[in-house]
Amino acid sequence: MSALNEIFGYLVQTFLSLFLITMLLRFILQLVKADFYNPICQFLVKVTNPLVIPARRVIPGFGGIDLASLLLALVLQLLGIIALLLINGLGIPNIGLLLAWSVIGIAGLVVNIYFFALLAMIILSWVAAGSRHPAISLLNQITEPAMAPFRKILPAMGGIDFSPILVFILINIIQIALRHMAAGVGLHPALVIGL
Repeated sequence: MSALNEIFGYLVQTFLSLFLITMLLRFILQLVKADFYNPICQFLVKVTNPLVIPARRVIPGFGGIDLASLLLALVLQLLGIIALLLINGLGIPNIGLLLAWSVIGIAGLVVNIYFFALLAMIILSWVAAGSRHPAISLLNQITEPAMAPFRKILPAMGGIDFSPILVFILINIIQIALRHMAAGVGLHPALVIGL
């Protein structure tokens, strides 16, 4: 592979990663019913609206789930895989395999978003406890639904919250399963954003 191909592949992967994360954050924030008037939510909506609004005319929501954002993220992942295959001079596999790779990549990216959101929430609880910054409230809105079921299971521990540890264990289990699924369908992790 030439240096130019490697640079071009890196740029494609970087910009696609940023847009995929933006699209998935929009999906997650709608799923957890985050504060729409949060400035960060407003930014995500403005950035993704040019693709989401036309897609909603064709792809309706279902049960409060924004399927347009999710399917757009899946299509972006699929197009990114095809672009990286072409940049690297590799052949394009059948559509079923490409879809499987895209689904695994999207699942991996959602898990990574939760991992880093939870990690940021833990660090900010030590550094900026009680802060009303929009990013902190948004992180709380994202992570709280994932931690709430574990809080119900765990007994009271004198003000110490161990639910993030259980969520991290679950995240690691999901990541291991995704890696094995990726290996099972012949996926090279460098081709898929999120793994």
